[in-house]
Amino acid sequence: MQVKISDYIYELNDDRIAKYPVEPRDNSKLLFYEKEKISHHQFTDIVDTLPKKTHLVLNNTKVIPARMFFKRETGAIIEIFLLNPVSPSNVISLAMEAKFESVWECVIGNKKKWKTDEILHAEVEINAHKVPIQASFANREENEVKISWRSADNFSELVEAFGKIPLPPYLNRESEETDIENYQTVYSKNKGAVAAPTAGLHFTDTVFEKIAKKGIKKSFLTLHVGAGTFLPVKTENALEHPMHNEQLVFSKIFVQTLIENHGFVVPVGTTSMRSLESLYWFGVKLIENEKSNFFIEKLFPYIERKEISTVDALKAVLSCFEKNNLTEIIGQTEIMIFPSYKFKICKGLITNFHQPSSTLLMLVAAFVGENNWKKIYSEALNNNYRFLSFGDSSLLIP
Repeated sequence: MQVKISDYIYELNDDRIAKYPVEPRDNSKLLFYEKEKISHHQFTDIVDTLPKKTHLVLNNTKVIPARMFFKRETGAIIEIFLLNPVSPSNVISLAMEAKFESVWECVIGNKKKWKTDEILHAEVEINAHKVPIQASFANREENEVKISWRSADNFSELVEAFGKIPLPPYLNRESEETDIENYQTVYSKNKGAVAAPTAGLHFTDTVFEKIAKKGIKKSFLTLHVGAGTFLPVKTENALEHPMHNEQLVFSKIFVQTLIENHGFVVPVGTTSMRSLESLYWFGVKLIENEKSNFFIEKLFPYIERKEISTVDALKAVLSCFEKNNLTEIIGQTEIMIFPSYKFKICKGLITNFHQPSSTLLMLVAAFVGENNWKKIYSEALNNNYRFLSFGDSSLLIP
């Protein structure tokens, strides 16, 4: 099997990349694609383009200020970019509650200048008291760093006080005070992402009021977006690109609601789409082996097998909740969606405009078709749409 990344290239000049969001956030443009027809709108009017039967699914992850900067005695700056927790728990919600020390897998800037046995020191003010912080290698080869602090504050409070918001590298600017609010959805709740689910940035309370008035259902799931979302595909065969697994959280109520309202599901963003499709495949795994773990490997959906209906797969997941007396399930996914993928749950998609040569663009191509994504992107470029994280939006209904 081969997927050529060169099939997913288009010309994107730097002046088309939005460096900041529009104000107010729902004033962004909205490209509406439905069955090969395109029209142009404002996001504030998205309710007019969504069918009444829509079940909107949003990702309520919250971006953490994951970039920490320490200064060596020599003056060299070491950046520690938090990726995934290792201990005291690899479950992100529990890791954020840790006291006194926490070990994380990180990306380390200026690593060569940081000696293996060297402890880095810093100080931060939390709740009007000064807190000393230390960083040391837990495992240099694995880029695992131990953060220690001398106070009863939890890791979440420490990060909020000491860290900086990790903006996408293609913005080519440092984070600013306004990004703390701007690079966060208005419905963000569960801390743990190092990138925002940017399709959701356009939503405001006003938009949600219009959606409720029309009788459109909405539900929330959690996928903690990882830094891998920014990685361009560097292999000509995109299937050789490493997909970094991301942590998912589903509640029992969410799965019950989805079974009852699975007819016209529209995820907000590629993270919600990947989460929903991963949930289906977890159900398939449970039907094949009820002791299966919730881990969806990159190419698992492409293995030939007997067709299993959406409802049957979701009922298998619900049964897993009930048998194990659970209220929520935490899983991992590295699912890769590219043309030839058959969508199991999603009937529409709200999403921004993505980078060339990216897995996200491949996902869009899989959803709308090989030729249609080019038509959509050409139309957006010709109509001065703004691209990427702080850019404009689209509603796609194939």
